[in-house]
Amino acid sequence: MKHVKYTIWVLLFFLLLNMNNYHYAAERKEGIDAFPSSYQPYLLALQKKYPNWNFIALYTGLDWNYVIDQENQFGKNLVPKSYSDRWKNTNPGEYNVEVDAGWVDASRRAVEYTMDPRNFLNEVRVFQFEGLSYNEKTNHISGIEKILYGTEFYNRIVEYVDSSGSTITMSSKYSDLILKAGQTSQVSSFHLASRIKQEVGPFLTHSSISGTVPGFEGLYNFYNIGATSSSEPMGAIKNGLQYAKDGKGASQETRDKYLIPWNTKERAITGGGIFIGSSYIHLGQDTIYLQKFHVTSNTGGELFWHQYMTNVLAPYSESRAIYNGYANTGLLDDTISFIIPVYNNMPEIPVQNPNILESDFTEDNTKVYADVTSTLNIRTGPSTSYESLTTVDRNVIMTRIAKGKQSGELWDRVVLPDGMMGYAFQSYLKEVPERQIEEIHISIDSTTILKGENKQLKVEILPEEAKNHEVEFSSSNPKVASVDSQGNILGLQSGTTTITVKAKENNVSSQIEITVYTPVTDLQLNTEELVLQEGDKYVVVPIIIPQDASNQNIIYQSENSQIAQIDSSGKITAIKEGETKIIVETETEKIKREISVTVVPRLQEDEVAFEEGLVVNQNEITGWDIQNLKVEQVKEKIETIYEIEIYHPNGKLLSEDENVGTGCKIRLIDENKIIKMEYMIIIYGDVNADGKINSTDLLVLQRHILEIEKLAGVFLQAGNVQKNGKNPTSVDMLKIQRHILGIELIQQI
Repeated sequence: MKHVKYTIWVLLFFLLLNMNNYHYAAERKEGIDAFPSSYQPYLLALQKKYPNWNFIALYTGLDWNYVIDQENQFGKNLVPKSYSDRWKNTNPGEYNVEVDAGWVDASRRAVEYTMDPRNFLNEVRVFQFEGLSYNEKTNHISGIEKILYGTEFYNRIVEYVDSSGSTITMSSKYSDLILKAGQTSQVSSFHLASRIKQEVGPFLTHSSISGTVPGFEGLYNFYNIGATSSSEPMGAIKNGLQYAKDGKGASQETRDKYLIPWNTKERAITGGGIFIGSSYIHLGQDTIYLQKFHVTSNTGGELFWHQYMTNVLAPYSESRAIYNGYANTGLLDDTISFIIPVYNNMPEIPVQNPNILESDFTEDNTKVYADVTSTLNIRTGPSTSYESLTTVDRNVIMTRIAKGKQSGELWDRVVLPDGMMGYAFQSYLKEVPERQIEEIHISIDSTTILKGENKQLKVEILPEEAKNHEVEFSSSNPKVASVDSQGNILGLQSGTTTITVKAKENNVSSQIEITVYTPVTDLQLNTEELVLQEGDKYVVVPIIIPQDASNQNIIYQSENSQIAQIDSSGKITAIKEGETKIIVETETEKIKREISVTVVPRLQEDEVAFEEGLVVNQNEITGWDIQNLKVEQVKEKIETIYEIEIYHPNGKLLSEDENVGTGCKIRLIDENKIIKMEYMIIIYGDVNADGKINSTDLLVLQRHILEIEKLAGVFLQAGNVQKNGKNPTSVDMLKIQRHILGIELIQQI
């Protein structure tokens, strides 16, 4: 098919870039959620089939009617003269006037139809929105050859005629030149192959690439760049070859950039690719659609003039060639990005193909279903010649919005539950009974469910005739509990949420409040044994697992309050010498832990003193310099009148040259071998009592986090490198790792 082009004069191009007659702000947003709702069902269907496809919404900032007004200018969009009048501009004086041989001005309806992106969101036609930058992962020789299949370019060694009439035979094939052109221009080589096939057709004898046109011998233009319309015989061809010769008066800089003159096929294919890239793709016109319809620009200049082709259906037809190339090479499952325009104030439903007559339909609003044993095709138009959008089975209730009354086969226009609109063969459609949902009753075994528990919501629909009608489920707080399309509720975290069941066909609904309860599964304490001096106070820090447990109330109790008391906040007060136990218990699950408390007489200031830098919290000591911390070094940091003994957590008395670590006990012993005071050493990051911070501690802490072997007491404190009083997490592991690598040392105070 012959295509007509607007000339892109280089000088004019740069002048027009500085014009700003129409202010707009285009914005690209990635993801299907970024699109208007009328786009989403089609895109969701595509993504379901091709999960690796990406969709980018191009919000042009332009009003739909303004855009159509600008594009519906005489000569800007053409259709073949052989098309029906519904595709043609029928204004007096403009009807069937050949803008170019065999081509006439398009009707407003044709422009609206081809510019409405929603009409082409199926797996074939969506390729007019494919991003056209070069991708080395997907562009390759075999794919190019598949696109060229059926033409004389396919698997063909390149030959061309030079200006003297001599035939030059290259060692490269056309696919080699096209791949190289894509690499050089950073334009998709698949796009270049498709564009060549579209512009010059399947034959090497096309005048634009024959090299034999009188006056333009040895010149080639594979993309018909500059091939503007002309009443002169072969006028468009000659204009294109003139561009190939000298760029139609372009500067030397421009000619060098585009490799002009195009006096070899390699220069023509590569130079034209550079032209397409720099003149279109790299300016923001990076899809076939945007090259045809100039509705955005990276430069902010005037719109609607910089359009590569005038055939209004060029993006539609080229998309098929690109799709075939991907399909034939098995690339459809690869990552492909599509950039799809969105306009302000678009029609509520997509503009219909000019071939579709509204007089062939009557308005309708009937619920229907597919009376088929397997599935029914929903098509883009009322005929099997139109492409399939999707398929539905007999359980899908559709709304017939227009009932067909065509001659011959009858087709209806339907809207699917997800909002997708298409056409279905009328003989396969049956009406759903008129009776709608009037009441919804919901119930559940218990409105309180456990975190992680799944409960089925029971739903009763009245009247009985409507029991199979569709309802939708929603949760007011999906972080607390989710609900699926079958009414299965899953508890996710503590809290309350309202589950709503609503009829899709009307506003009838019902609600129920659900409470998600998270039980306490474990209780850990920051200490398991204490030695306190009379009058000392110590705060117990309970760590409740999981952190989001619903009831975190703790009950504290002392077995002998005359020796040690504990209040409701967990603060222990040492009363008098003796031993007792503190009981710590969760309120609901009754998980119980004990702390052994020994109260000793208070030491006087001259009885014991600690080196500056150590932090003494009752019987816990932190702030140690952990470099080679041995028994003799610990003793040097304590000034006391008593004998010092240091014990390992396993009860072993340590010798002078042994290492001291977390959980080791410092005992002050008088001459009668009576323990006057006992202190507990804590080294943050050392959770295995060896006085070092290394990979072993990482492993121990990991096993605790994974609940394989839990830490307790001072070891739990030592693992809490963040010192936030909580159960150690992967953040604490990271801090230990950074310490081991020497990136950031753990502070011991």
